[in-house]
Amino acid sequence: MHSPLEIAKNFVEIGLHKVRLSAFKMLVLGIFAGIYIGFAGIASTTASATIENPSVARLLSACVFPAGMAMVLIAGSELFTGNNLIIISLLEKKIKLTEMLKNWFFVFVGNFIGASFVAVMVVYAGIPGLYDGRLAEKMVAAALTRVNQTFPEAFARGVLCNILVCVAVWGAFAAKKVSGKLLMSFWPVMLFVLCGFEHSIADIYFGVSGLLTMPKYGVSGDALTLASFLLKNLLPVTLGNIAGGAGIVGCGYWAMYLRHTPGYVQPIEQEQEEIDAAEEY
Repeated sequence: MHSPLEIAKNFVEIGLHKVRLSAFKMLVLGIFAGIYIGFAGIASTTASATIENPSVARLLSACVFPAGMAMVLIAGSELFTGNNLIIISLLEKKIKLTEMLKNWFFVFVGNFIGASFVAVMVVYAGIPGLYDGRLAEKMVAAALTRVNQTFPEAFARGVLCNILVCVAVWGAFAAKKVSGKLLMSFWPVMLFVLCGFEHSIADIYFGVSGLLTMPKYGVSGDALTLASFLLKNLLPVTLGNIAGGAGIVGCGYWAMYLRHTPGYVQPIEQEQEEIDAAEEY
């Protein structure tokens, strides 16, 4: 297993590699990640659609949704929320701010396209008609829940969500085997779904699928409009994701494991490395 210090050092190089991708590759790999998260969205809704007990339904959804993160991590793709950790490379002065923002922009656009693609295909494949239309009602309800939050609520849920998502990504890099990566990434993602936190890319799927399902299946939801989805959900959740992922996890771990300032107390792993190196010398 890699130590936290090793993970931090690895992320510096990972961030450097990510920003050096061409805009085309960022976009296409972002589309793949959006598709994987979209699959997780429809699967989690379908699995819980007929369960009356809301707590059990949410728990089942939470256990299914991590499949999306598993595909993102193992199959190879670019996910905006996980890429918030690129800020570590920026803080280490290995990349420029414009390079990080370029990556975030193209990956987010790709994620949007990918998640929306799954939403369109799911709706026009007739999937919401499952369980005598109950799935359609659940899909619209999932979107309505997201636009009925206040801006501060959506922002706070975005912060909490991406703390867990970035911990899932960070922890997955501790493992050297695929099994370890899957096991580590499962729990934080399961927790954010279970607790009702908000993931911007997942919300793209839920919002678009809800908007398309309403007219096609005759499900009412007056509060759900494109404007309400973009302004009351996607905007605050995305800002919250950045604050939680880049601001708290990225900056926090950089400060603990990589920052070098006078009088700064180094992490135990770094102290031990220096002791070992001195002994060898």
